[in-house]
Amino acid sequence: MTRQAAIAAPNPIATQAGQAALADGGNAVDVAIAAMTAASVSEPGLISPLGGCYINIWPAQGSPVVIDGNVEMPGREASAEQFGQGLQECHTTYGGGLTTFVGPGSVATPGMFSAMGWAHENHGSAPWSSLLDPAARAARAGFPVSATAASYSELVSNKIFAWDPKTREVYTQETGPLKVGQIIVDEDLAGALEQIGTEGATSLYTGDLAQAMAADMKERGGLLGLADLQAYRPMVRPALRTTFGEWDLACNPPPAIGGPVLTAMLRLMAASKEPLSTSGMAHIMRQVLDLRLGTVDIAPDLEVAGHGLLETIASMDGLGMPTTASTAHVSVVDNDGVACAITASSGYGSGMTIAGTGMLANNALGEPELNRLGLHALTSGTRMASNMAPTTGMHADGSRLAIGTPGADRITTALAQVLWHFCQSGQGLQEAIDLPRMHIRHLDDGNVRIDHEQDGTLTADLAATGLPLHEHPPHAMFFGGVGGAVRHSDGALSAGADPRRASATAVG
Repeated sequence: MTRQAAIAAPNPIATQAGQAALADGGNAVDVAIAAMTAASVSEPGLISPLGGCYINIWPAQGSPVVIDGNVEMPGREASAEQFGQGLQECHTTYGGGLTTFVGPGSVATPGMFSAMGWAHENHGSAPWSSLLDPAARAARAGFPVSATAASYSELVSNKIFAWDPKTREVYTQETGPLKVGQIIVDEDLAGALEQIGTEGATSLYTGDLAQAMAADMKERGGLLGLADLQAYRPMVRPALRTTFGEWDLACNPPPAIGGPVLTAMLRLMAASKEPLSTSGMAHIMRQVLDLRLGTVDIAPDLEVAGHGLLETIASMDGLGMPTTASTAHVSVVDNDGVACAITASSGYGSGMTIAGTGMLANNALGEPELNRLGLHALTSGTRMASNMAPTTGMHADGSRLAIGTPGADRITTALAQVLWHFCQSGQGLQEAIDLPRMHIRHLDDGNVRIDHEQDGTLTADLAATGLPLHEHPPHAMFFGGVGGAVRHSDGALSAGADPRRASATAVG
């Protein structure tokens, strides 16, 4: 039987890359890798080849695993004086106001290609080079700017994209930010991807590209060095499992933060003794996010803290409420039953293009929300904190699910709401994605409010929480971009994509 797949990806370029991998004999894992690689090219600023990722794979037979390809703290070769240097403070209006740090000193050791290489070697079936070819061709021939990338460019073109001459040349224009449909061509990026396709993922860690990256970082004062790249390894862990309705859901385990936080929310929601209202769901989210902020985010050992969060949730009364919370995602399920969810992030972007490669570097070391202990405070080789929570699932009837979203700290709240509507309330996947969303937001001044999309019923329900409310337009980009794919019990395939971001699905 000809292999088919349901694909949800950030844009049509990524979806088409996944379809090409399928035509080359690929399975869900190959399709997801090809789509994410294409997204890393065609969503500039939101994701890049030099980011980190998590890959959640539920094979047709066997247990689900998660490959940790998240970014790592560099600096094995750096002098003490270099720590705290190479950072530029940057303010944007995103989400009502955001401060981040960019520049060479914000760049962490990238892990995305290392993880994708492992996933392909152990679970893939198509030739590796064919998975990178669509992305390389898009960079060489030119690709149109998506609505999501154009929205981000509006925020950062005169800030994050402005300080590096090469970045400014490729990703801005004299008249201002990039416009939807504007064509971007990058021969250097195409060449780098072709080289990775020919030499394998290790080219970024031990080959010429690694040498180029380390040399540019050294010249411009970054912490990332060749020793950091050579030492990087993907980590493979059993998925974090939880029962949610008739679904067995597999999430991203500790030391990632996103998976345990999402799992804690789902377990509390499932254990509610009363029908769960919108205000009740908001209360659960606040419980979990308060615990996260007060314990997990500032913990020296994120793996211990993540398991500790789940133990704390398990000890709560009845597991329920007392009587008196710059990323890209690809979801793929094939007709053999393989489910693969990849979430990748390069932070808000460092603005730095690695000389001669066209590759934009991440700014994970400059994101305050991922560095609660302080910028450059971690020991070299430590995996960074992450909100990413790619999820797979199996229903009692044999259906398979792959789902996830970008959206920083909104990842867990967006997924919790969509999974509640889909797994517990019986809505279809697309309907569950389309429904209005909320997010419990801890503000810099210590106050808490609920950000929510404009919807009369939602607003009325949330008023019962007594918390201040802050309204966003319907389907606001702030609330993520959930993408999901399903193989139903009868073998039929379907996919759902979020109207909050430029996205695309394909089935067949």
